[in-house]
Amino acid sequence: MNSLALMLLGVFAFLAAYLTYGRYISKKLGIDPERPTPAHTMNDGVDYVPAKAPVLLGHHFASIAGAAPIIGPIVAAVFGWIPVAIWIFIGGIFMGAVHDFSALITSVRHGGRSIGEVIENEIGKRGKFLFLIFSWSTLILVVAVFIIVVSRTFEEIPSAASASTLFIAVAVLFGLLLYRLKMSLGVATIIGVVLLAAALVSGYFFPLPLSALTWSFILMGYIFVASVAPVWILLQPRDYLNSFILYTLMGLGVAGIVVVNPEIKMPAFTSFHTDQLGYLFPILFVTVACGAISGFHSLVASGTSAKQLNNEKDARPVGYGAMLIESLLAIVALITAAVLLKDNYMEMRSNPVAVFAHSLGNIMTSFGIPYDMGKTFSSLAVSAFALTSLDTATRLARFALQEFFHDKDKPEDKQSIFCRNRYLSTLIGVIAAGALVISGEGLKIWPIFGSANQLLAALALLAVTIWLTRLKRATWFVKIPMVIMFIITLSALGVMVYQNIAAGNPVLAGIAAVLFLLAVFLAYEANRSLKEFRKSGKVSD
Repeated sequence: MNSLALMLLGVFAFLAAYLTYGRYISKKLGIDPERPTPAHTMNDGVDYVPAKAPVLLGHHFASIAGAAPIIGPIVAAVFGWIPVAIWIFIGGIFMGAVHDFSALITSVRHGGRSIGEVIENEIGKRGKFLFLIFSWSTLILVVAVFIIVVSRTFEEIPSAASASTLFIAVAVLFGLLLYRLKMSLGVATIIGVVLLAAALVSGYFFPLPLSALTWSFILMGYIFVASVAPVWILLQPRDYLNSFILYTLMGLGVAGIVVVNPEIKMPAFTSFHTDQLGYLFPILFVTVACGAISGFHSLVASGTSAKQLNNEKDARPVGYGAMLIESLLAIVALITAAVLLKDNYMEMRSNPVAVFAHSLGNIMTSFGIPYDMGKTFSSLAVSAFALTSLDTATRLARFALQEFFHDKDKPEDKQSIFCRNRYLSTLIGVIAAGALVISGEGLKIWPIFGSANQLLAALALLAVTIWLTRLKRATWFVKIPMVIMFIITLSALGVMVYQNIAAGNPVLAGIAAVLFLLAVFLAYEANRSLKEFRKSGKVSD
């Protein structure tokens, strides 16, 4: 198979899945366009704000995409391109998109609360507390690692730093035009995209050179402000406009592959075991992550997107559709690795962004775009989405901490200060992530994140399964992916416990063991709750 055939297969498979299986899942979830969403019933002008479907799709897609669907397939390609492609297709269509879509609707039906809050309602407080502790800890790790990644990228590519800084100013202007001056979305988009292009060009010609440490502190200040500011002034418009960069990048990549049809030089399959990653099962499935299924998506869906959903009919393009677009991006990323000779790939795989930018830079030359400019644009795009995921994760960490201290039996004015004060709950998260950044430990824990991320997916699907069971609805379409993800996750964590003990790293072994036990505990709690529901006669078998 050549790269063009693989690309066309991806486009047709994901489009067909959206039109058929996505519609089927909509019916199973009981999508009701007449039902008012939390964005309207709980509108507070800060977190709960209705967003037009294209705007919310842009926010959601930019938030879930980040750099992970690019990095994961390129790293996993060491096993060969066929197993990676198969997992992206199957995982994206039948697991990842279903996970994102169902998590979004489940949150909407629970007042825009997170999956942790859903777990409290469906399983109990112990399950909620443990899930939120796990979610908050994972998000802090994400924030710390993304600060390190973005700050180092800004140091190495100063043009990305200046362009990203200008993006923020453009996004604020776009938000003011759309929400305060009531300009139409079409006109505001044209202005925003033109200014976005100008920011890209300006960043290319006027780089902003600062050290990585300096950028780390600047980013800490930025994410604090960005995560407490009303979503309409920065998060919604910035993510919406940033999505155009990714759409452009994907468009150029897809068109370039169609025109050039570069030869796939990488072996279709190498081995079930590699020195770089270990055994294909389960490591391949937690390495690709966001390109197939990602628990982080459930935090985005239930953390920010559910609070902005204007109408339930928008949930399919936002929840199911955005994941399929991300899977297509993962196919593009896989191709950028597969067109390299094996020796060249092995030399560059330690820097997946470089692999992606190098191959796309070569492909873009078919349009007359200079290689250096194409490579720089690709790097800028990746850094832009990493920055998007950075402040989204910070906001989600704030939500997790607030919900941890929230007592639904108390009035709002009697809640804990950690629940009521968004500035304090945000500051705690930023300080915790900053401490990891300064200590230099953030990246050392990163290998466990792949498994933690997939564990989140399994737990989110578990919550959805319990909720649908209580409603006496079919659950097989979420239960089967849930079981598969539990098997993959527990297997991967078991391998990591063994490997880290053998390597003399008790800290990482301990973290993996705690995650393993958490998964087992929540599965036990869920099974106990289901038995109680059935005994009470509230649900059918």
